[in-house]
Amino acid sequence: MQGFSGATALQGLRVVDLTRVLAGPLCTQMLADNGALVVKIEPPGGDETRHLGPPYDAMGHSAYFAALNRGKKALGLDLSQPEAQEVLHRLLADADVLVENFLPGTMEKWGLGYEAVLAARYPRLVYCAISGFGRDGPLGGLPGYDAVLQAQCGLMSINGESASGATRMGIPIVDHLTGYVALTGILMALCSRHGSGKGQRVEATLYDTALSLLLPHASNWFASHQAPGLLGSAHPNIAPYDKFQARDGHVFIGILNDSQFRRFGQHLGQPGLPEDPRFRTNADRLANRQALKAVIEAAIAASDCGPLCEALMRVGVPAGVVNDVPQALAQAHCAHRQMVIRQGPFTALRTPARLYGTPASPGTPPPRFGQHADEVLAGLGFDENQRRDFYTRGIARTLPL
Repeated sequence: MQGFSGATALQGLRVVDLTRVLAGPLCTQMLADNGALVVKIEPPGGDETRHLGPPYDAMGHSAYFAALNRGKKALGLDLSQPEAQEVLHRLLADADVLVENFLPGTMEKWGLGYEAVLAARYPRLVYCAISGFGRDGPLGGLPGYDAVLQAQCGLMSINGESASGATRMGIPIVDHLTGYVALTGILMALCSRHGSGKGQRVEATLYDTALSLLLPHASNWFASHQAPGLLGSAHPNIAPYDKFQARDGHVFIGILNDSQFRRFGQHLGQPGLPEDPRFRTNADRLANRQALKAVIEAAIAASDCGPLCEALMRVGVPAGVVNDVPQALAQAHCAHRQMVIRQGPFTALRTPARLYGTPASPGTPPPRFGQHADEVLAGLGFDENQRRDFYTRGIARTLPL
């Protein structure tokens, strides 16, 4: 099979994608955006996110699935069957990377374990396993979901206000970052292979990722032995660093040093504010954060959010309007940064990293289930009769779900 055209960073890289839902598909989509040829192998029932709707996009995909699977070739295989495993082995014969997020032990159950089988058969293969908790330990092999890990690893305990209690973050932040952890591990393993000629196992777990997000809260606990609590939009180490009510909505103002705070006071028409004994240093401002918030909100009560934030930014004080999602996507700077991809009826967000020498080139819209089965199987040397037999016996799937 031929890869995607264009001078991209990963052109020529071949990836076998055995992942579903979020972290794995996000990782492989970023590989595809940068030129890798990604073959997505789905179980007979398809990737679960195909069914997580409404809403559905103009092409009939669930919006969830469409966000994570552009630029891939799609093939449905029942990997519990030996004939389907032979298809996988033919793909792996010239693959660089395999990414899977089955429950630990699943590949071993099928006779496809990395250490026992694949490492010797494909010594250059980079094998990336994504899971909830890893293979071993007290929680090894157990299933993991983003919100469960947010709860278990302390993230919910520092998100929310006293009225709401501990609250799940409104985005799947653990899954999302785990996709980037997997991507980083894969790229480091490929760099290592460039020198050694050998692939290796890469592991990314939701558990490790969730704990890594406890910044600065874990460090605060190590230093103070005081359990972090709920601060709403405020910061445990910095003030003012919070959401504030203006005339027509809320703004977020973040001030990291005394110089910014002086400029802030001057802009508010209160040049003496930094000399108030309650607010002279960051430590003082933290100790009196509620009094400081009251002073700030009184000073901006008659100001509109947009002009206020623009003026503060112009004098070097970081500030932003608290936008909703449509407002965020409608910003002029969003258009300037070309963050939204449009390909006919398909609309999505681009991968955030930008390479100026070998820019990413987002691929085709997300595939239908089994859309490329004939193309992939024929490219692996299976003739028409073999392919028809695969479809009849349910070894491979080619019809839309």
